Amino acid sequence: MIVLQWLGMLFCGMLVSHLAVAEMLGNKIAKQSIDQAMENSQATSIPAIVTGEDAYLPDFSYAGYKNGQKALPDVNGKIFNVLDFGAVPNDGIDDSQAVLRALQSANAESGAVVLKFPAGHFILSEIIYIERSDFALQGAGSETVLFYPRPLKYLPVPEQLNELSEYLVRHKKRQREPRNNLDLPFSLYAWSGGYIWTKVPSARGKAYLDSYDSPTKVLAAITAGSRGQRKVEVDDSNRLKLGQVFKIEWYNLEGENGSILKALYGNSDLFGAIGSHHWAYPQRALTTQMSRIVAIDGNTVTLADPLLMDADPRWQPRFIEWPHLENVVIKDLTLAFPNGVYVAHHVEEGYNALYLTGLYDSYVQNLRIINADSGILNDDNANLTIDQIVTTGAHKAHYTVHMGSVYNVLASNIRVENQAVHPLSFNTYSVKSVYKDCEVHIDAVLDQHSGANHQNLFDNIKVHIDVLPGKNNYPLFSGGGAAYWKPSHGRFSTFYNIDVQVSAGYNEQVVTLSGPKDGIEARLLGIHGNRTFELEYAPDPYVEQLNQRPAVPSLYDYQLQQRLD
Repeated sequence: MIVLQWLGMLFCGMLVSHLAVAEMLGNKIAKQSIDQAMENSQATSIPAIVTGEDAYLPDFSYAGYKNGQKALPDVNGKIFNVLDFGAVPNDGIDDSQAVLRALQSANAESGAVVLKFPAGHFILSEIIYIERSDFALQGAGSETVLFYPRPLKYLPVPEQLNELSEYLVRHKKRQREPRNNLDLPFSLYAWSGGYIWTKVPSARGKAYLDSYDSPTKVLAAITAGSRGQRKVEVDDSNRLKLGQVFKIEWYNLEGENGSILKALYGNSDLFGAIGSHHWAYPQRALTTQMSRIVAIDGNTVTLADPLLMDADPRWQPRFIEWPHLENVVIKDLTLAFPNGVYVAHHVEEGYNALYLTGLYDSYVQNLRIINADSGILNDDNANLTIDQIVTTGAHKAHYTVHMGSVYNVLASNIRVENQAVHPLSFNTYSVKSVYKDCEVHIDAVLDQHSGANHQNLFDNIKVHIDVLPGKNNYPLFSGGGAAYWKPSHGRFSTFYNIDVQVSAGYNEQVVTLSGPKDGIEARLLGIHGNRTFELEYAPDPYVEQLNQRPAVPSLYDYQLQQRLD
């Protein structure tokens, strides 16, 4: 029996009355807000619910700081101004040692602290590691410029990247481009590392090699629970406590034809083989969720957000201890790099701005990032908001704001002004995360980069594309990644209100927007723009309101409003 709540709705484009929508949603919708949406929109219909298994749509509204339920707080704490420790802006001299002294003093303070940069141009060549909770790194807005003259490859290899380094050598990871006479080893910094680096002390980081594996601390096994529900049953709640933050893990213990793969990818006969990484490492979780306990009643535990997947005993779902940081803030800065030479994909030198790992209920806001190889890299984060980010510069980037191994991360108001291989990208293990209110100006791609990523949302995105003369096709919906992690994404990945602006130099009226052939059961709702669009996206997509602007601009905002009401 399919249980379909309003939290898991799928929009369609037929006209229905406001009261009928409210009745079907099973929730009290503010009629005035719907009327206002109608008045402010060029659309002629309100989305309604489609019933049945095909109608399932995740509730994305839990993404972001405090599950979207609270506004981002003001920065507070004891201030440690880098000027007081010897940093001198605008003098052309490296300020790294002064900043590290200020960081050391801030870390010695037991309460909340703020590492403060005033206005000015600071030169830095060392990594700022944020390794504690209740920590803010704050500038004075665009007037505060942190300039990094050298890439990370010239620093000693951080201990956290030793496993990756060994993995790249052992598996002979190289970028081979025969036509360009190029055969070079992968860089450590293609998808890892940054000059501002949040991490849990002594944390392993992303797993690559079996020899580094160690037992996880199991808090409880989940014995019952359904996808989309917040209450679960556990075998023993004695090791759990109210307010505790933890990780839920699901495993594939059944091999190449495991039942969990059916849950992730549906009918694989539609797209071919599933990559070996889905079943070759049964000791590692195939998908994860981070959450907080909001109630305990015997062995019944209520989560802060809905269960990602069913608690099927074949997948051994369980609560795992998750070391993490909370209340970390990075805001009001410009991070700048020289316009380094772009050699090739995967051999980036390490002009990386932020590497965020191990964060929960934290946020990054109001950053301008210039000439980065990667602007913001994410790994093992949850309930994180990344807001008001501009990436720009002449240097070609690998990533701008990247989502990898994240849960409930909200990236909003991202403006991409520079060329990037993956301007907006959901990567390996990313789930229930959202890009919202973003705009990509150059070589726009909405990327899903394989690796058990599923149930993610591109929401209210504007993209600018150049269609080649003589073509009527543009690969907007990319599905990259290594073959051992294919397919491109799992079920219920969603695109909502995508505004596609074709450059004025292209005169054809009809343009085909293409996507992966192995992107199973995607939801494409409200794809529209300044041309008539056709879609090539497979297999088994759900398409609604093609060439229509939805009445409700943001699915995330809409779902959040309904939940909070």
